[in-house]
Amino acid sequence: MSFMARWGTLSQAERDAAYNNSAAVPDSPILNAAREMGSSIFRMSHPARLDLRYGPRERNTWDLFPQPDPDAPCVVFIHGGYWQRNAKEQFANLIAGPYARGWSAALPGYTLAPDASLTEIVAEINAALDWLGVHGPAHGINGPIVLSGWSAGGHLTAQCLGHPLVKAGLAISGVFELGPVRDTYLNEKLRLTEHEIVAFSPMRLPPVNKPLAFAYGTAELPPLMSDSRDLHALRSAAHLPGALIPVPRANHFTIVHELRDAEGILTRQLPLLLG
Repeated sequence: MSFMARWGTLSQAERDAAYNNSAAVPDSPILNAAREMGSSIFRMSHPARLDLRYGPRERNTWDLFPQPDPDAPCVVFIHGGYWQRNAKEQFANLIAGPYARGWSAALPGYTLAPDASLTEIVAEINAALDWLGVHGPAHGINGPIVLSGWSAGGHLTAQCLGHPLVKAGLAISGVFELGPVRDTYLNEKLRLTEHEIVAFSPMRLPPVNKPLAFAYGTAELPPLMSDSRDLHALRSAAHLPGALIPVPRANHFTIVHELRDAEGILTRQLPLLLG
């Protein structure tokens, strides 16, 4: 019996531990600090188009990193933190790999729970993409958009793949079935409704007919691995494109190095999504 098939038999402590990536990776504070330092350096090196406002709330801003060629492809990266932690400023260096290979990049901010419901968070990402479609060309971003994100950002990638601006997606260590999340400590701030669990669980929705690749680390927690495998299998059964990429020995915090690095597995995956 798979781990998630036993979900109903688990104690509250076991359910909480199943989604607690920080506890599962003892050196996660060191890895996070290194990522945040690298992101600060990257933003200071590219200061021209930071914190461009797309909406009325405090976090409704973009960081844009265009290439000299406005028609270069662009990766839009959505940060993680279980929809309730972190900020785009802490993740800027994760697009360094694609940027070094000639891709433009952009990172949207969004309001965190409990100040925003998941309904509002999804709406903000779609509003950010609306803004980029209208204003991106004036800021040097006019190429095809690949939507990507890590953890909660992986979920938002799958959830917003249908936006007309998006050509393809790369979901990294995402959560695609929200039912179990409601049963964990994460729901103290998320306060998921039954409607949200149905409407925002990509596993329960008609699959979008665009390329969508899934990446997860083989050293991740069981739900993070099974969600990627299960949604990829659902899409494959519908003959929809997109690779399943298990990254050997990567955990929830090291898998993003494969996008940060110019020769990373995920950096090299991006062009394949555009054909």
